[in-house]
Amino acid sequence: MKPFGYGVYPNVFTALEFERLSNATGPTGGKILIRDEDGALTRSPRSVALLHCIGSRDVNYHEYCSRVCCMYALKYTHLIKEKVGHDTKVYDFYIDMRCFGKGYEEFYRRCQEEGTIFIRGKVAEITDQAMRPEEQGKLIAIAEDTLLSRRVRVPVDLVVLSTAIEARHDAGDVGRLFGVNQGADGFFLEEHPKLGPLNTATDGVFLAGCCQKPMDIPDTVSQASGAAGKALSLAALGKVEVPPTISWIDPDICIGCQVCIGLCPYGAIEFNERKGVSEVNPAVCKGCGSCSGFCPSDAARSRHFKSEQIFAEIDGIMDAIAKVGR
Repeated sequence: MKPFGYGVYPNVFTALEFERLSNATGPTGGKILIRDEDGALTRSPRSVALLHCIGSRDVNYHEYCSRVCCMYALKYTHLIKEKVGHDTKVYDFYIDMRCFGKGYEEFYRRCQEEGTIFIRGKVAEITDQAMRPEEQGKLIAIAEDTLLSRRVRVPVDLVVLSTAIEARHDAGDVGRLFGVNQGADGFFLEEHPKLGPLNTATDGVFLAGCCQKPMDIPDTVSQASGAAGKALSLAALGKVEVPPTISWIDPDICIGCQVCIGLCPYGAIEFNERKGVSEVNPAVCKGCGSCSGFCPSDAARSRHFKSEQIFAEIDGIMDAIAKVGR
C-alpha cells in the first residue's frame, strides 16, 4: 500500500516494528527513538501519528476487521506519553474505535484523558512535501476528519501503521494436509461458528488462535485450552468410532487409475503399490461421495448406498407423493 510511504520514508514503521522498538529487549533498550538522516535511531519524536485499518476493512484488500489493532494502538499512545513525555503530541486516526474486551473501554477513556488527539477518518497519504513552514522536515498525514467534515494536514515525526492480520501464505497447503477448509478470507473454517467453534471437518483436528481468525491473546489462550481439552478427551477414550456411511473401493474392480486420490478432500485414499489398487482409510473418510461419483470403473462406492437401496428410497418418496395426490 504505497500511499503510506512504508519503505520510502525511514520513520514510517509497522506496528510490529514499533512493538520491537519500544520493547526493553529491542535495539534501543526500550527507548522510543526515530531515525536521523543517516538512518540511525538517535532522537525522540515530538509528534506521532498512529494509523488504524491499514489493509483491514478495505474492499481493495481485506474486508474483515483485524480486531486487535484498536487496542494495541491505544497501548502505543500510552507508551509514547509515558516514555517520551506527556507533552508529546500523539494523533490517532481511526474509523471506529472497537474496544470490546473487559476493561478496554476504560483504557480508551484513560488515553483520552492523557491527551491523545483522536481524529475520526482514514489517512489517504503520507508525504514529506511541505506546504507550510511548520511542515518542514516532517512527515505529513493527509486525511479527512469525518466529524468536522474537513480535510486536515497533520505534520509528525513518526508514523506507525496498524497493518492487517493476514492468513499465512501456505495455509492452503496445511489445509489440504489436514483436511481443513478455508474461508474466503484465507483463514481456516470451523465446523460451526456456535456449536463447534473449535472443531473442523476432520475429526481430531481442532483450531486455536489466529489460524481461524484475527484474535487477541486472551481469546487465543482460552481457545487453545479448549482445543487441548478436546484433543485430550479423544486420546483418553482409547478407541475411535467410525461412522457406517463411508466410502469403500472394491479391489476386484479398481483399475488403479488413482483419480479418486486427487478428488478426496480429506486425504482418506491411498494407493496400495503391492496390490495395485486404491484403498480408503475408514478412520479419515467422511463419506462425502466424491470418489464414488467420479470413479471411471465404478469401484468406489458409498457403504449402505447401493443402487437397490437408492431406488427403494426413490420408490418410497414417489409412493408418498402419490398418496397425497401431487
